[in-house]
Amino acid sequence: MPDLLKALAMVRPHLQLHPQREPAPLLPAATVLLLRDGAQGVEVLMTRRSMSASFAPGAYVFPGGGIDAADHASHALAARRDKQSDVRLTQAIAAIRESFEELGVLLARHSDGRMATMHDIARFDRMQALAPQIQAHGMQMAADLVYVLAHWVTDRDLKRRFDVPFLVARMPEGQTPVADDKEQFEPLWIRPEEALQRHRDNDFFIIFPTIRTLERMQSFASVDEVLQACANEQPWFHSCPRAGWLAGKESRHMEHEPPFGELALTCRDGQILHHLDWQSEQPVRLLAHVQRLTAPNPGMMTGPGTNSYLIGDEHSGYVVIDPGPPDAQHVQRLWQACGGQIRAIVCTHSHPDHSPGAALLKKLCAEHGHAVRIMGMASADTARTHSQFVPDHALHDGDQWVLHSDNDTHTLRVIHTPGHAANHLCLLLEEDGLLVSGDHVLNGSTTVIDPPDGHMGDYLNSLDKLSALCTQYHVEFILPAHGYVLGNEWGQPHSALDCIARLKAHRLARDAKVRRAMQALPHGKAEDWLPLAYDDVAPQLWPVAMRSLLAHIAHVRGE
Repeated sequence: MPDLLKALAMVRPHLQLHPQREPAPLLPAATVLLLRDGAQGVEVLMTRRSMSASFAPGAYVFPGGGIDAADHASHALAARRDKQSDVRLTQAIAAIRESFEELGVLLARHSDGRMATMHDIARFDRMQALAPQIQAHGMQMAADLVYVLAHWVTDRDLKRRFDVPFLVARMPEGQTPVADDKEQFEPLWIRPEEALQRHRDNDFFIIFPTIRTLERMQSFASVDEVLQACANEQPWFHSCPRAGWLAGKESRHMEHEPPFGELALTCRDGQILHHLDWQSEQPVRLLAHVQRLTAPNPGMMTGPGTNSYLIGDEHSGYVVIDPGPPDAQHVQRLWQACGGQIRAIVCTHSHPDHSPGAALLKKLCAEHGHAVRIMGMASADTARTHSQFVPDHALHDGDQWVLHSDNDTHTLRVIHTPGHAANHLCLLLEEDGLLVSGDHVLNGSTTVIDPPDGHMGDYLNSLDKLSALCTQYHVEFILPAHGYVLGNEWGQPHSALDCIARLKAHRLARDAKVRRAMQALPHGKAEDWLPLAYDDVAPQLWPVAMRSLLAHIAHVRGE
């Protein structure tokens, strides 16, 4: 593939599983969380939407609505902070207007700085435009008291979609919310944790963005704490969720949550078609030429099990990556999923949950008249006894394996990535910008670096190598050996490149904690440093953490 095309690679549209459609256009909107300090903590004002509403009927929501031309034209009638942009000012004005129209709450000041009271509000007409009334009464909208909390973009699968910041402000003292009883009903003050519990009890219908926002609100003890956390003018998060099916129900997820990348890969336009349930009986088709079959070996170290990937189609034949543990049933399922058309077996490394199944699969192919080679890198002398591995054909960094179909070519490039194991390799599906990462990059946890075969310096260097290749080949998604697909569209939060950067930052932060522990107890041993360096990890996981700690220590001392 020419270098220019490599730089523009993305999943080939005709190999997507579902016909693509254009999501509904986005409408600008704004909503505001009005807060007060209650006897048991922060309370937020919520109302119930009309059952005839076009969006989220019957749901309990925060006041808000669409941004209109008058909001853009009302900047002169609003107070603003020095760092409050024109966009944020418009959003704050819209939120102030909507909270007034829907609940009769007025975030406005007199010229002498006094906040509006119920007496002032009685002089206003909620059925008329707010801005002219503000001007007529010589007041000013208190947009400087409205901060951005989060930014949501409505899910791609919905018929009405909004680009909506969730703003936050302190409820003006002395004012009482009164619903318009047309769009909003039953205003009530409620603690975030109470709202969430009532929702779990099916007594309080709230939609996904509301749920996630309230979950973040639970950790704050006062309104002041919330406002201080918003002082940097940046939203706590920016999200356009995706949904799939899990346990027979719709399951929505934000970008940082494990299933998001898989949903972005399989249903790019947001249709709710992909099933997220873990099972080992049938392969999960991710693309027309990419399947995943998870071995039945779930556990603390393997998560839902070891993922075996099948690359190719019935015309090109298949490359099986990581056939897993020596499980005859799993191997049989791999062979059946490929229709027996296996061209090669590749092991990303020699650990016992990845490579032993290769010999069984090779034997099964031979029994059906197909000679297949096991490919990979031989284990180093540092490998433990249970991780000894010698392939039929040794792979080297930069090697390519090409599958030719009737209309497509599938090129797998070998990338030597020592660190988790000395013989670890990843595979890049060049035409689609997909990275099969083995255990080097996992979804839901960081990989264990177990010396002497594991090496922290090599691991970090390999992350840099993968980062460069992700940029060169425009890699959007990572297919890990454990967990869901990682990634997002190119340049978006939690894309493949972003995932690798976050992983390296996490490792460097852990490295810094190890260094501080060693400095605090200069005559200590690993057992003494472990509780200091891994104080954010559950003690029951410390025996596993000890292995990576030893790798960090060796890395520090090696410098």
